[in-house]
Amino acid sequence: MIVVDDVLRLLGRGVEEILLEDELRERLKSARPLRVKAGFDPTAPDLHLGHTVLLNKLRQFQDLGHEIIFLIGDFTGMIGDPTGKSATRPPLTRDQVIENARTYEAQIYKVLDPAKTLVMFNSSWMHEMSPAELIQLAAKHTVARMLERDDFSKRYAAGQPIAIHEFLYPLIQGYDSVALRADIELGGTDQKFNMLVGRELQKHYGQPPQVVMTLPILEGLDGVQKMSKSLGNYIGIHESPEEMFGKIMSISDELMWRYFELLSFQPEVTIGAWRRDVEEGANPRDIKFHLARELVARFHDQAAAAKAQENFIARFQKGELPEDMPEKTLQSTAGSISISAVLKEADLTKTTSEARRMVQQGAVRLDGERITDIELEIPAGASHVIQVGKRRFARITIT
Repeated sequence: MIVVDDVLRLLGRGVEEILLEDELRERLKSARPLRVKAGFDPTAPDLHLGHTVLLNKLRQFQDLGHEIIFLIGDFTGMIGDPTGKSATRPPLTRDQVIENARTYEAQIYKVLDPAKTLVMFNSSWMHEMSPAELIQLAAKHTVARMLERDDFSKRYAAGQPIAIHEFLYPLIQGYDSVALRADIELGGTDQKFNMLVGRELQKHYGQPPQVVMTLPILEGLDGVQKMSKSLGNYIGIHESPEEMFGKIMSISDELMWRYFELLSFQPEVTIGAWRRDVEEGANPRDIKFHLARELVARFHDQAAAAKAQENFIARFQKGELPEDMPEKTLQSTAGSISISAVLKEADLTKTTSEARRMVQQGAVRLDGERITDIELEIPAGASHVIQVGKRRFARITIT
């Protein structure tokens, strides 16, 4: 027998907000499979761990017997999601959207059960909508309500242009919920406005309004910016076991708990016990091993995770280094050289700005120790082994 409170506790783990929780409780009591929708615009087809925060929650619903709809916004992708944008974003071409959508389908089954996942495209109903019907849809929302969106209001106040088609984006995303008769919609916190539009439109069309569940945006390796391929602070789900393991081990000890909260399937009581162990003096690195092995095993397998940990320990804790490591001699002018200059001059990064970014992301090690101080000065008179990422090494002598 399903205990609703237990189910709510499970589904609420890692969720930012449930609108409205009482409605979700009542729907769970109905004992019928709920239609749970999440939309993805095929604009950046390579999935990373940030995307899996939402996919993991879908999998929880799936395991509870509910109907999961993975909606690929191939129609809205040609509009361009204005969320968080300070300017109108160029829409994708139809060919770009189709190609990106294919890569999504090939990746989502790393998390979701393919036999229980319904993949749909919102062009299925939007291409059938006549201009008159689109006008009728637009009549169900006001410009004043649209300007309540933070990004729209800021651009309007700053005198920056807002194209009419951008107003259509939240309307069409909302209409997707009508077309699918969604009981629940999941999305990042940045999608809250769009999902609430879906609730309102469902009321207009005589449907029970969907429950909205917002999930946090996962921070990237730097612990500051959201995980993003364009920012270079991401962990891709198709990366090699060693690359994935090493990146997870590079995150800060503080960020580790955030990753446990949003990415791990470990029981909360277990994570709580590990946190107490660290507070009582346990090495956070040993706890981080649990996280790295769990995630690598999820996207590869247990054997790959064990081997990745073995390789990590051999390289970083036993001091094994590449035999063909290049050696560089750098001259200082003031008795020391900044870490960013060292990385660039040693050809470990292409630019100084890249060097600073890699340091901030925790991807740089000096004699085996991870460094995060972008202002670090390395004094002359000694040799050091410097590593950037997993594969870039150099032995540096500063004179």
